[in-house]
Amino acid sequence: MKDLPILGLMLGDMTGIGPEISARLLATGPLKDAARIAVIGDARVWELGCADAQVQPAWRSYANVAAIDWSRPEIPVVDLGNIDPLTIQRGEISPESGRLTGETLKHMIYLALAGELQGICFAPLNKAALHRGGWKYHDEHQMFAALTAHEGFFGEMNVIKEFATFRVTSHVALREAVNMISPDRITSAVRLADATLKANGIAAPRLAVAALNPHSGEGGLFGDEEIRIIRPTVEQLRSEGVNCTGPVSSDVIFLKALKGEYDGVVMMYHDQGQIATKLLGFNKGVTVTAGLKTVFTTPAHGTAFDIVGQGKADTGALDHALRIAARMAAARAAARTAP
Repeated sequence: MKDLPILGLMLGDMTGIGPEISARLLATGPLKDAARIAVIGDARVWELGCADAQVQPAWRSYANVAAIDWSRPEIPVVDLGNIDPLTIQRGEISPESGRLTGETLKHMIYLALAGELQGICFAPLNKAALHRGGWKYHDEHQMFAALTAHEGFFGEMNVIKEFATFRVTSHVALREAVNMISPDRITSAVRLADATLKANGIAAPRLAVAALNPHSGEGGLFGDEEIRIIRPTVEQLRSEGVNCTGPVSSDVIFLKALKGEYDGVVMMYHDQGQIATKLLGFNKGVTVTAGLKTVFTTPAHGTAFDIVGQGKADTGALDHALRIAARMAAARAAARTAP
C-alpha cells in the first residue's frame, strides 16, 4: 500500500452536493488497490456530508497528511477547521463559501507542490461563488495554473466512457475564440491530448481535430479556417508521428467518436464539445485540468442546488474522477522512475 499514490479529496463547495457524494462514495471503500485517499477540509463539513448521505463510516481526524497512519482502516480526514457549515446557507451561491473553498484548494495545491499529495480530486465547485469570494479567475483551471506558477499551454479535458474532449479555446466569448484559433494553439492542444491520454492508459491515442465552420467550411464557401489553418496543422502533426485526423465536421465528429473511431476529440471552442459530452454522460463525466504540475480531476456536473440535503445525489462521476486521478498519478510516478 505504501507505493500507492496519495490523493487529496476536497469536499467541493459545501453549499452543494459535494459533501454528500464524497461521504457516500468513501463509505463504500473505493480504490483500495489503486490509491490512498485523504479528505482535506473541515471535519464539520465531512460530518454534514455523512448526515446527508445517511452513512456512518469510521473516520479519523489528522492534523496533516504526514501524520496519517495508512495502516488503519478508518477514512483519514485532515481537518483544516476553516469552514463552519452552520454559518453558511446551503442550496444557493455563497461568496463566503466560495472564498473558503478557494482557500482549501490553495492549501491542497501547496501540499501537492511539496510532494505530500500526488493528485487532487475535488467535488463540484461553484465558479460564481469562487469569483465573488475573491478568486478573480475565469475558472478554476486558470486559478490552478496561477497557483502552480504554470507557464505554457494547458487545457481542460472532459472524459466520458466513450471518449475524451480537449479544447483549442475554452472559457472566452465565441467571437474571441474564433480569433484565437491558430496553428500554435491547435498544435499545443493536440499534443496535450496525446500526452494526457497516454498518461490515462491509452498507449496510442487516436485523435480527431474538429472543423470550425459548418460542413468543414464547404471548400471555403462558409469560411476558410479549415483550409488555411486546421488542415495544414493536422498534416504537420501527422508527419511528426501524432495519430490525428482532421478537420472533421463537428456535425459528425462525435458520432464517429461514439462508434469508437477516436479516443479523443480536439474541438475549437467550448460548447462544440460540451454539448455532446453532457448529453452523453452528464452524471458520469469527469473534467481534468491537463498539462499542469499537479493532477486535478472533478465531476463534470455542478453543485446541484436543487437536490442539496435530499440524500439522492449520484456518486458516479466522483468515483470516475478519483479513478482517473489515481491512474494519472501512478503514470506520473512511473515516468519519474523510468530509466
